[in-house]
Amino acid sequence: MRMTPLGDPVDPFDEQQRPLLRRRADLLGATFEFLADDEPLLAPVDAAYAGVPPQRLGGGPALQVRLRRGETAGWPPGLDRPPAARHLSGAGVFGVALDAVNMTLVMPELGRALVTLSPELLDRPLDARMELVECAVYQLAARAQGLHALHAGAVALDGRAALLIGHSGAGKSTLTLHAMLQGLAGVTEDGAFLDPTTLRVTGVPNFLHLRTDSLDRVDDAATRARLAASPVIRRRSGAEKFELDLRGGWLPLAATPPVLGLLVFLSPTPAPGADPWRPLAPAEVAARLATTQPYAAWRPGWQETVERCAHLPAFELARGRHPRETAADLRRLLGGAGGG
Repeated sequence: MRMTPLGDPVDPFDEQQRPLLRRRADLLGATFEFLADDEPLLAPVDAAYAGVPPQRLGGGPALQVRLRRGETAGWPPGLDRPPAARHLSGAGVFGVALDAVNMTLVMPELGRALVTLSPELLDRPLDARMELVECAVYQLAARAQGLHALHAGAVALDGRAALLIGHSGAGKSTLTLHAMLQGLAGVTEDGAFLDPTTLRVTGVPNFLHLRTDSLDRVDDAATRARLAASPVIRRRSGAEKFELDLRGGWLPLAATPPVLGLLVFLSPTPAPGADPWRPLAPAEVAARLATTQPYAAWRPGWQETVERCAHLPAFELARGRHPRETAADLRRLLGGAGGG
């Protein structure tokens, strides 16, 4: 971030600088405006959100993310990963910081976020996107609109959504891909946002992250070739995954946020009997939501939302012999929920 001398009586906080570039996108029910002084600052934004179907919840707010170029962070040469994120909060502001330069600050009541990026992080646009830009978008959209942020994927059929709930590694991304190959619309891979008033589900259907050993479980030759050509990213956990870009019209994506119609809790084990799914009673649904969504549990209005969700159709879905079988089971369940 360019700094003027502390004693400058004209603009000591560098507030008079006006951004030269703008991007707009309808994301997570809101209209986002991204402001920056040069194209490299907008590269992570374009990589993440260009071409994503507009997601409007109706009357969504106008939110703004300001991206600023920071001073050098002084990272040692050959640094494998950026420093681990530290969380910040207080006085109506919260965010994450990688160091003294690279950080995201979110101000929900103002509908604003500030992202500062050092030259070192700008040279790593994937890390800039995943560590800071996505944090600004997700947290600002959720908190400014009162959405529940859920650790869940989602697909849709005829305007009705199925939440796919399971721990990391349960197969949400693989199931989402195979469900889309069977005609269901993708909503989100792993971060679903639920409107507690309308029970509409939204997300950012831009990427699927699939394990590098998933190629042999994709039967469609064109999809397998596209997946093999996708970049491989490495998570902080060390897991390496293909980042499959869903944009461009080659797979169905939800054009508008669908209404929640079904909850599916993914089981890592095969079905013991003939039926791959087991219906869940409202009390069990509520208990499972409490267990699987600890982040949402302390947010305002969550218990009321749980009570509404607990009376929707809900099932535990066992893993099939092949993901396409599980996707077919999911389609039957969602079709039944839509017809009932």
